[in-house]
This record gives sequence, structure tokens and C-alpha cells, in this order.
Amino acid sequence: MSDVRAAIASARSIVVKIGSSALTDLESGLDRSRLDALVDALEARMAAGSDVIVVSSGAIGAGIAPLGLRKRPTDLATKQAAASVGQLALAHAWGTSFARYRRVVGQVLLTADDISNRAHHANAQRTLDRLRSLHAVAVVNENDTVATNEIRFGDNDRLAALVAHLVSADALVLLSDVDGLYTGDPRKPGPDGRPATLIAEVSGPDDLDGVIAGSGGALGTGGMASKLAAARLASDSGVPVLLASAADAAGALRDASVGTVFAARPERLSARRFWVRHAAESLGSLVLDDGAVQAVCLRRRSLLAAGVTAVHGNFSSGDVVDLVDTAGTVRGRGVVAYDADDVARMIGRSTDELPSDLRRPIIHADDLVPA
Repeated sequence: MSDVRAAIASARSIVVKIGSSALTDLESGLDRSRLDALVDALEARMAAGSDVIVVSSGAIGAGIAPLGLRKRPTDLATKQAAASVGQLALAHAWGTSFARYRRVVGQVLLTADDISNRAHHANAQRTLDRLRSLHAVAVVNENDTVATNEIRFGDNDRLAALVAHLVSADALVLLSDVDGLYTGDPRKPGPDGRPATLIAEVSGPDDLDGVIAGSGGALGTGGMASKLAAARLASDSGVPVLLASAADAAGALRDASVGTVFAARPERLSARRFWVRHAAESLGSLVLDDGAVQAVCLRRRSLLAAGVTAVHGNFSSGDVVDLVDTAGTVRGRGVVAYDADDVARMIGRSTDELPSDLRRPIIHADDLVPA
């Protein structure tokens, strides 16, 4: 067994994401037998001593059949209506299934704003931590009934990766209808006529060269592209990841012997740096000259006014902004120390040329993360 699989198998705290296709189908909606089988596997892992947080998709899928819809809705209002029906059924099903093991379930509904807003972020963290300390099983989902297109996570794979870092989990397990990461679509021959092959372990970006990832299916919003992005997000923050089929949940949660694993970076990002890089919404951008890109984004120096050539957006002190080079490529992110109007007045000026109240760095090195 590889070190990565061993780390996931022995993790004391894990986040497990369950995809829509593992819980629902278009004709009958929520599949209780499949959910029960997943709960059996989750209970076995908890009985072995691990804390488990579940990130459950399926609210919209569970509401499709009861409302008489024939396919997953595409307009926001119908999605929210289906979610309002399905969320109730989904929460009840999780609670009923875990009750077989005398487990109490707590539902936690989040929007992207709950993660990007620092105060909401801290509240969500405290709630999840308290549920764990009370030995309740937290079942997390995106709050589809109120989330809009502008404030969505996009898919529950990303939500799961953000939750894994939020609660300082030791591992993330993504369970869906695929049994791992392949070099291409395993249902089709590749350009050379050969079938796609399973990638057992991803140690770094080089292992993903040539990999082709597709979009989601009829019931979900994810797909391999979103799972790959979520796995890279989590592993970049220091959390190892296992991607496997929900049908293999028992093996995935017992000893991580199935699917594809993603190695974590050696050092976990601090909560603040993770928030800046992955969770916070960017409210503007600063264009840096070549010298500032080298100093700030590559050598982690504080950003001074002299290195800024343009300002975009209507941000305030304390907001997160992107740092872009003259070609328009995002090279990093940071928490800005001034309002946009103040930064615009500071552009290109040396520290000595600025008024005393504007002589701090525009972004301090401690508030910077490279792209």
C-alpha cells in the first residue's frame, strides 16, 4: 500500500462526498437501498474510530420525481423548487438510515458566501466542530433553495474540498459513479485507438499531463473535471484525496484500496492563506509590472505602490484582489490594505512620494498567496 493510501486509511477525521448519481435516479428519485449501503460503509469507518462529515449531493435529484419532472431542470426557479422538495426527503433519509445505528444527524446547508465571508466562514467551522464534539453526523449540502448562479459553489465536489480544509480534515473521499481518474473517457477509445487507463496515484501536476476530463451527467452538476479540480484544491491545501465509485464505498472507507489517490502537499496551508487562495471572492485586480511580479509573486515580497500599473474593481480595504501581470495572467491573490480609490492615487509612486497615511504596503507579504 502506498503512503498516500495508508494516510487516508488511517485518517482520524475525513470528509466524504456522495454524488447525486449515487443516491438518486430520474425515474424514482431517492434510492433508499443505495443510501443505506453507503451509511453501512460510513458507520463501519466511524466504528473504527474516525470522525466523518458527509457532503451529500442529491437534493435537486430527489425532488425531480415527486414534482413529476422528466429531467434535471435548467432554470434557477425550478432548480430551487426541486431542491426545496428534495432537501426534506434527503435529510429525512439520512436521519432514518443513521438511526439504525443510533446516530443523530445534523443538517448543515451552506452557500458560497458562507465560505467566502470570513465571519460566516468561522460560524460554519464552529457549527461543524460542535456537531462532531457532540458525536452527531454532520450532513452538508449546498443550500440550493436560496443559492443563485452568482453565489454558487458550482458543484458539491468543490464544496467538499472547502469543507475538508474548513474542519482540518485528515482526508477527503469523493464517491460518485466513476471508479477513479482515467487518462480519458473509459467508455471510448483514445485518439490512438487504445482504451483509457486508470491512474492509481497522482503525486503532482506532471501526473496529469494529457488527462482529458469531462463534464457532469444527467443528475449532477459535476463530472470528472469538477472532481479533478476539487482533488487538486484539497491536495494543494494539504489534504490527501481518494476518488472512487460509490459502489466501492466499503473498500474506499475501509482501507482506501480502490480508485485514485491524490497526494497532499507536504505543508498544509494556513486557514488564512487557504481562504485567500480558494475561498474568498476576488473583488478587483491590480496589474503589476514585471519587476513587481518577480518580487511579489515569485519571491513573496510585499506589494508596494511603485509596482502597480493599473487598478480594476471597486474594492475596499480588507477585500481580496487578484494580482495580474501585463499579459492579463493571474499570478496571485492578496488582501488589499486600501480602498480602490486610494490605490489609484498611489500607482507607480515610491514610498517616499506618498503621504504618511499611505506608506504601508498595498498588500503585505503575509496576506499574499501565489497563483
